Amino acid sequence: MAARRGGDGPVGLVVVDKEAGWTSHDVVARCRRLTGQRRVGHAGTLDPDATGLLLVGLGRFTRMLRFLTRLPKTYQADIVLGAATSTLDASGTVTGRWDMNHITLDQARRAAEQLTGSIEQVPPMVSALKVGGRRLHDLARAGVEVERAPRPVTVYRFDLQPGDEPGVLRAVVECSTGTYVRSLAADLGIALGGGAHLRHLRRTRIGSFGLAEACTLDQLTTDRILTPAQALRDLPQVEVGSEVARLVTHGLALDRVAIGASGEGPWALVDRRGHLLAVYEATGTDRLVAALVLAAAG
Repeated sequence: MAARRGGDGPVGLVVVDKEAGWTSHDVVARCRRLTGQRRVGHAGTLDPDATGLLLVGLGRFTRMLRFLTRLPKTYQADIVLGAATSTLDASGTVTGRWDMNHITLDQARRAAEQLTGSIEQVPPMVSALKVGGRRLHDLARAGVEVERAPRPVTVYRFDLQPGDEPGVLRAVVECSTGTYVRSLAADLGIALGGGAHLRHLRRTRIGSFGLAEACTLDQLTTDRILTPAQALRDLPQVEVGSEVARLVTHGLALDRVAIGASGEGPWALVDRRGHLLAVYEATGTDRLVAALVLAAAG
């Protein structure tokens, strides 16, 4: 199904399989040219060397992208034992070497277990996180290192298998948003008494979105654009009638019981034709409030 078009291009979501060498900003700029839509954004940066899923919002749907950034993510990568780098991945310079040929798969898996669950991570200096109004990777390029507070993240799964060569482990990581897989690799190396870095990072899943439905930029056509309702499929959806729909388009509060919204939310409210109207969130009462209204929906 093609997405509805706004005044300056289509509105919806593109599931992109990003190639190595492209920045997330490059992908956004290319989608802007390919779709004719000026308003384009993405839900979660991928490093230039990384490949895989990037969710790109078009038009008014860019305002909804924050509900997609909350979704858990799955990655595949190689972890190279015995060498630490300045960027924690293969793009950096080697800062230390260790003989770790004696490390067994069982030892590595036990160390990975200690990095699974609710943990705290210090964001790497090469990340896009802003500190004092400047992105850390910009500071790093200028040779400046600043203090970074640890941040709570959740690693749901950290599986290790033998890699394609000695001293390399193949990792599958499922984690919460805000988790740095390169930091997991570096921390694993430290836990094993040496050092390690990441390479060949590939994001394979974001929530229910997988590589099977992704397209490269060369494959992008309007038929590959998901409608706003399809794009928010990971949120519980509540269908409302015409009377409630009129209230929704004005962003008015709604009664949870009256519209049949269960769970903790947020909820995607759709009309009887399946068009997304708005996203509503819970309060401390039975009243639901509009987080975002998709103007002119339906």
